[in-house]
Amino acid sequence: MSSLVLDFKEMASNQLWLIGGKGLHLGELSKIEGILVPEGFCLTTEGYQRAIEHNETYHALLHRLTMLSAEDRDHIGEISKQIRQTLLEAEIPPEVVTAVSDSLSRFGEEHAYAVRSSATAEDLPHASFAGQQDTYLNIIGKDAILQHIRKCWASLFTDRAVIYRMQNGFGHGQVYLSVIIQKMVFPEASGIMFTADPMTGSRKVVSIDAGYGLGEALVSGLVSADGYKIREDEIIEKRVAAKTMAIYARSEGGTETKPIHPDQQKSQTLTDEQILQLGRIGRQIEAYYGQPQDIEWCLAQDNFYIVQSRPITTLFPIPEAKDQDNHVYISVGHQQMMTDPIKPLGLSFYLLTTPAPMRTAGGRLFVDIAPRLATRAGREALMHTLGSDPLIKGALMTIIKRDYIKLLPDDPTVQVPGRGNTDSTSLIDNDPVIVLDLIQRSQASIEELKQNIRTKSGSDLLDFILEDIQELRRILFDPQSTAVFMAAMNASAWTNENMNAWLGEKNAADTLSQSVPGNITSEMGLALLDVADVIRPYPEVIDYMQHVKDDNFMDELVKLDGGQEARDAIQGFLDKYGMRCAGEIDITRTRWSENPSTLVPLILGNIKHFEPNESSRRFEQGKLEALDKENELLERLKQLPDGEQKAKETKRMIDLIRNFIGYREYPKYGMVSRYFVYKQSLLKEAKRLVQAGVIHEQEDIFYLFFDELHEVVRTNQLDDPGCRAEQQATLATRQIISKRKEEYKVYEKLSPPRVMTSDGEIIRGEYNRENLPDEAMAGLAVSSGVIEGKARVILNMEDADLEEGDILVTSFTDPSWTPLFVSIKGLVTEVGGLMTHGAVIAREYGLPAVVGVEDATKRIKDGQHIRVNGTEGYVEVLE
Repeated sequence: MSSLVLDFKEMASNQLWLIGGKGLHLGELSKIEGILVPEGFCLTTEGYQRAIEHNETYHALLHRLTMLSAEDRDHIGEISKQIRQTLLEAEIPPEVVTAVSDSLSRFGEEHAYAVRSSATAEDLPHASFAGQQDTYLNIIGKDAILQHIRKCWASLFTDRAVIYRMQNGFGHGQVYLSVIIQKMVFPEASGIMFTADPMTGSRKVVSIDAGYGLGEALVSGLVSADGYKIREDEIIEKRVAAKTMAIYARSEGGTETKPIHPDQQKSQTLTDEQILQLGRIGRQIEAYYGQPQDIEWCLAQDNFYIVQSRPITTLFPIPEAKDQDNHVYISVGHQQMMTDPIKPLGLSFYLLTTPAPMRTAGGRLFVDIAPRLATRAGREALMHTLGSDPLIKGALMTIIKRDYIKLLPDDPTVQVPGRGNTDSTSLIDNDPVIVLDLIQRSQASIEELKQNIRTKSGSDLLDFILEDIQELRRILFDPQSTAVFMAAMNASAWTNENMNAWLGEKNAADTLSQSVPGNITSEMGLALLDVADVIRPYPEVIDYMQHVKDDNFMDELVKLDGGQEARDAIQGFLDKYGMRCAGEIDITRTRWSENPSTLVPLILGNIKHFEPNESSRRFEQGKLEALDKENELLERLKQLPDGEQKAKETKRMIDLIRNFIGYREYPKYGMVSRYFVYKQSLLKEAKRLVQAGVIHEQEDIFYLFFDELHEVVRTNQLDDPGCRAEQQATLATRQIISKRKEEYKVYEKLSPPRVMTSDGEIIRGEYNRENLPDEAMAGLAVSSGVIEGKARVILNMEDADLEEGDILVTSFTDPSWTPLFVSIKGLVTEVGGLMTHGAVIAREYGLPAVVGVEDATKRIKDGQHIRVNGTEGYVEVLE
């Protein structure tokens, strides 16, 4: 058999480049015992390459296409059309015609065939290319099949396929097409089966869509399908659709759409027995591949035929467990306002830093809360700590209601937060000096680290970092440090609860939290306003900064009038805040000190929108509003029965809030400060690994876990380039890094769930919509006030182009977004809670804010006029 054609059973798992994604899967399927796959063969990519090899028109057009970007839609359409026409008219080389004819004569030229495209960039983990190339059904006769082979080749250049390749970074000249020629099955019914529920992610549920005739009616959306769900060989759900039309094969070739007899329209497409049989076939295929599958099937003469199976790429991976017990996982990213994937080295550092029982999946961190759900005290504690987020609280209540985690006998020794008469706010002196001492101790420790790490290299450096992480943990989890911000948080909760009960005043602590002293993150936003003040008098510097393209701009600044002052101001800001960046809990993320040009648009925006001294004016205004609110509340309280005592108690709580709530942001600042010191030293070590030829570039170390990096540093000093063992180790390291980079691309496309089970099921809570306007988007009210304005939907801080008074709508914010908060007048995020970064800073700046608004960045369009109700927790689109 030539390399031009291969029968399904001749295909090998390493031949993607020859048979494409669809061919690869069909080849595998045909080898599974007991699975029926219609017979056929594959015209390999070699046939396509021979057809285009000497076609000068094709190559000239392809060259023109490579010059375009995905935005050039009109030119793409024009050139793609010409390429398609060229391929449709191309002569099929004689040897290709002979190879196809020989295979057809073996299978029977009189049969009808399906002619399917199978591209080399198709059904890949990070780019599915689903539906990009064409399929033709019920094609009869050699000449017709050859013409449809050309049509398949041409479909490589449909507008959507071309644009998709551009958007996913695939070169048009590097993607080839094979063509599957497969005997037609004429089914009574067909459809799609997912061996994991695509809606919930549950790996225990098989989901089947079924309709009459050929599957194209379902795929094209011509008809609604029946839907069946199976769990553990039992049908748990049936949805029977009204099926008015179906697509059938015509005897002379091609297909036609026919109406379904009224008696059949509302009947079940598959019998219960057939549903269960199909489910078992799905489980068999899934077991063969070792992962959930998206399967195309058809039913003909009481036999199920499988015509395609590919991995389900949209499922979020399940954290690994060492047992078969039920587990429940809570997303750390939703608590830390960082739902993007974290690279392996970043995961390692976070896992080394935290004492919590963490698991990883999809490049994200999760906490396994099953042990806490197993006791009544643990459940109560979870509701106390996580219950402020209705989406998480609702999910936990669903899990408890289902009895998914069985209760152990009560343990009376377990303490539950909030139970008993202990006032947690009385456990610490209300003395601001405590905060200053904590900060000074942390700063002194970081300075000592900077001095000591300078002399370390090689394996000693990694040993030293491991040891110093213990110091980081000691500072982060210092009981006094925790007591400080917990006292402030509990005081805020007490104030909100009692002011509402006594005075009917909602969320009073929001105003009382404005302009508190010592909040390192909110001070950062104001400090960038001060940088703008330094630069504002120098038009030459401002003009230069408007054209900054790279991170070396500071070196050129000093040549300009006012440039030295500007440089000193920016450098002073970076000295204090340069370790920050978007997604800063991931040590591998690029910091502002490494990429200072990130700050330039923010500085220019501050110069444009604000007058001098805006930072002090804004801080004083917030302080005055907080003081006015305090005086108002205390005066109103004194008018109540037992008012003096209520006012005295409230004053103590307000002082706790004012003195301590600012410290809430400091421990994270200390952590990322330390991380940046580690990172700088590790990158120096990575530079040595690059010079030794162990890795290609310094950032490759980000794709190794800490222990792997430790081992590479210890063993792969390539003193002897001829050493075979070291060369093999280097090759293995590079392969691991390459594989992890591909995995990271996959993870970037996934959205982590707030709560998931070890079955892979994503459990969702809901907001209470009782008092909300009909069209409102519900969320969590975290900073009081109602504001209207223009929505600015921004997914990356680097893309921010805000006008003063805009309302920021984004997926999540972390401290690096704070400089934007000085320009906005309201905040909407998809992720967040009462004490996450965006909420804390919004309250301090006096910005109405609603967080946890699901799909806000999709449901709200950039530029729309919206209303944000930060008191009741909802967002309305007003136009």
